[in-house]
Amino acid sequence: MSNSLLTIDMITRQALVILKNKLVVTGNVNKQYDDQYAKSGAKIGDTLRIRLPNRNLVRRGASIQVQPVQQQYVPLTVSSQIGADFAFSSAEQAMKLDDFSRLVLEPAVSQIASQIDYEVASGVAQYIGQSVGTPGTTPSTSAVLLAGIQKLDEAAAPDAMRYCAVNPAASAALVEGQKGLFNPGSTISSQYKKGRMGSNVLGWDEISMSQSISSFTCGSRASTGCTVTTTVSTQGATTIAITTTGATDTIKKGDVFTIANVYAVNPQTRVTTGSLYQFVAASDATASGSAVTVTVQKAMYSGTSQSLAIIDTLPQSGAAVTFMGAASTAYPQNLMFQRDAIAFVTADLELPKSAEMAARENYDGISMRIAKAWDPVNDNFITRLDVLYGWAVIRPELAVRLWG
Repeated sequence: MSNSLLTIDMITRQALVILKNKLVVTGNVNKQYDDQYAKSGAKIGDTLRIRLPNRNLVRRGASIQVQPVQQQYVPLTVSSQIGADFAFSSAEQAMKLDDFSRLVLEPAVSQIASQIDYEVASGVAQYIGQSVGTPGTTPSTSAVLLAGIQKLDEAAAPDAMRYCAVNPAASAALVEGQKGLFNPGSTISSQYKKGRMGSNVLGWDEISMSQSISSFTCGSRASTGCTVTTTVSTQGATTIAITTTGATDTIKKGDVFTIANVYAVNPQTRVTTGSLYQFVAASDATASGSAVTVTVQKAMYSGTSQSLAIIDTLPQSGAAVTFMGAASTAYPQNLMFQRDAIAFVTADLELPKSAEMAARENYDGISMRIAKAWDPVNDNFITRLDVLYGWAVIRPELAVRLWG
């Protein structure tokens, strides 16, 4: 009779499948498995440099015009180690894999997946300026879904692999709001049976409900009444001086604002899209005597002659500044993104030599390690499960915040 005991490799592979299936937001981002650590093992704090595509200006005429390569990188730090620890007996190890997965593995791995998904979903919104929807109103119409498509189109985002992740309230409202539209039979069936928007809806490959969607609390600044204090005159500048309406107003990291007459440009043609550029604050700032300097996430380049242009003109003194959302108010931040907007990286953890058994597996860009030791007193196998990971918003122009 063959030995029916579960092996550590079987358990690791099954745990990875569960983890992947439980990731809603993170499951659809760019997952770059970093195998450079496969032999020595990665450490918390290791930093990768993710190279962004080069942006060139086109030449007119026959004369060559050599342009320098303006290489841009985004640092991604492998900064988080997460895991779950449990014990199971010899008898439990003799169970069938499906039973063991349901009773032992899934509860532990689900907690890990939920924590990872929440961290990514709540963190990425602060780096994204492009926004649609009305703060304080749960999105429920096709208009907000199409507005997100418009933003991605204006940013020249690839048509494929576009995803939405919305909270339960938005998911329910969107299904209700779309019930009168003409939809393919499979889409209607999915919406009716599961109460979910489903796949291939209004230009989105998938619209998923995620309980990991969090809220963002705006600074104490007023929505309107602020102005630019000093004209920005330097290409590549990252700060804007603003005069606020209150002497000690705060601007929070992630606050979104527009500036009168500063429009976004198409990254391919550098021609205005006709939509005001939506800046996002890169750090917290507090006004002193109504004066505050705001650092923005992306360096400001303007005009058709700048290969890195994001706006048609630099902000001018006296221009009106309008913030999204009311002062000190929290709003859900549903996410709309093309896969390459966000990178999620896992690295191989070293296999401990002292462990009785240890295994490491990679599945769909996610690396996981499980190590096991036997407790002879209680006849239990003490097991730890670990994932080492990091994430970064590498191309924020390929993502949109859908305010609720």
